[in-house]
Amino acid sequence: ECRQYTNRSCEECLKNVTCLWCASSGRCLEYPVQRVLPPAELCELRSARWGVCWVNFEALIIAMSVVGGTFLIMVGICCCCCCCKKKSTKQVSGGSLPDKEDERAAREREKRRVRQEERRAEMKSRHDEIRRKYGTV
Repeated sequence: ECRQYTNRSCEECLKNVTCLWCASSGRCLEYPVQRVLPPAELCELRSARWGVCWVNFEALIIAMSVVGGTFLIMVGICCCCCCCKKKSTKQVSGGSLPDKEDERAAREREKRRVRQEERRAEMKSRHDEIRRKYGTV
């Protein structure tokens, strides 16, 4: 069906989406669906047109490679930025695990609190004894 548009125009050939226009030979061919790119013996990439007449396969491959590479680089940069941001927030906030100095300081505070409560209890018992001795209770 595509061969009937040979030696006509590219636009007429590409009205049918299964057709491939070869600009160098002016032929309209069936697009080889088994392969992603048309083989060189069928038509050179710089002469092959599919879908639209103003873009050849060579330019399409280059453009898609540039766009794909740029996209991958952007994704990589975003991942690096996110990882660095997470690291810096962990360092600023002290991280998820307390370090040894924080643990030691917490133990010291707890020891001081326990000693203070013991002293309070001791002072209370002394005061209670004095009150009983002098009958002020």
